[in-house]
Amino acid sequence: MNFKIMNKKLLYKLCILLFAYSIFMFFNNFIFGNYVFADDFTSALDINASSALLVDNKTNKILYSKNENKKMFPASTTKIVTAILVLENHSLDEKVTASYDAVMSIPSGYSTADIQIEEELTVEQLLELLLVHSANDAANVLAEYAGGSVSSFVSMMNTKANELGLSNTHFTNPYGLQDDNHYTTAHDLAIIMQYCLKNDAFRKIAGQASCAIPATNKSNPRKYDSTNELLIAGNSNYYSNLIAGKTGYTSKAGGCLVSAAYNNNLELIGVILNSNNRFKDTRSLYNYGYKNFSIKNIVNEKDIITNIEVKNATKNTKSLNLLVSEDIPVLANNSDDLTTIQPEISLNNNIEAPIEEGQAIGKVSYTVNGITYTTNLIAANNVEKSKLFTYILYGFGFLILILIIYRFFKNPKKTIRRR
Repeated sequence: MNFKIMNKKLLYKLCILLFAYSIFMFFNNFIFGNYVFADDFTSALDINASSALLVDNKTNKILYSKNENKKMFPASTTKIVTAILVLENHSLDEKVTASYDAVMSIPSGYSTADIQIEEELTVEQLLELLLVHSANDAANVLAEYAGGSVSSFVSMMNTKANELGLSNTHFTNPYGLQDDNHYTTAHDLAIIMQYCLKNDAFRKIAGQASCAIPATNKSNPRKYDSTNELLIAGNSNYYSNLIAGKTGYTSKAGGCLVSAAYNNNLELIGVILNSNNRFKDTRSLYNYGYKNFSIKNIVNEKDIITNIEVKNATKNTKSLNLLVSEDIPVLANNSDDLTTIQPEISLNNNIEAPIEEGQAIGKVSYTVNGITYTTNLIAANNVEKSKLFTYILYGFGFLILILIIYRFFKNPKKTIRRR
């Protein structure tokens, strides 16, 4: 066996492979080096939090995630569950009297609104103290009022979590007291926030930069700024697009914040858990979302989607344009070219004249980034039924009549004579 020849052949093959690899790397860097893909965008995000999530509130599309299914301590973000349960079962103007147990059972070091025993406050005032000032005594007072006892109310909280399909969430108290069995995930907390945002009163209170409680039977007037600095104009952390949010913090949970923002018809929900700078992380999430995603119309109302020929229609109306019945706004990456996305058309069975302008003829769907958007296809104009068939029937009938008359006169009946 000639090893020199074999070595030359092997060396030759290696040279070809190295040359091919060099050419590949050159074109890869030249063509794609400056192009940032979606994964590159998200990896470039500087999020300090251990767990984070950014999701579109309308489509549920996840725009950014980091350990979104990891069980975490929610701290005072728990209070959004307390708030929504109270809002769903009680009126804002109902009067509530604080009990001894509710106000005296808060551990030292946890924030309160100095609610006094037997103090009378409305449900709305207590919710403001709960969501704006993050008062733990307000959480207890509301829990006792809505549930009969704090423990019964916690059962209501866990029932609500089960109803929302939250398999990685469990509560042991109404305000986020540190407990190993009190946990959630960024994913579950986003679902809770999405549910809460359907309530207008929640949106209003959770979006307040401050709250003012007038004098009561036990206390002088009180005023508190929100613990959520993103809501406070003039604060260095102020974020003008924020519409609602709830902070949380314990030494084990770290900085937490669940919130919602709105800009250019796009409402996003952001979750930050266990962060050293929850406000910076939240701003980074929203800045990323609004920089890279937007709501765009893939088609506009009355745009022509296709054309069909209608059965049994007159010559002038048998060609029918089908229009989209409404705008179709879609969530798109700003780099997406929506003109390349083809529609999926589904027409009704047995389409034939007559047809009225605006009548639904079928449906059209567009799939963008894994989400399908569907609306009706409607007739652009009236379609008249052709009378040709009617004329044929008339002609056929007339012909039969002529034949009958002809036969009658050609072979008249003989007269019967009487005998």
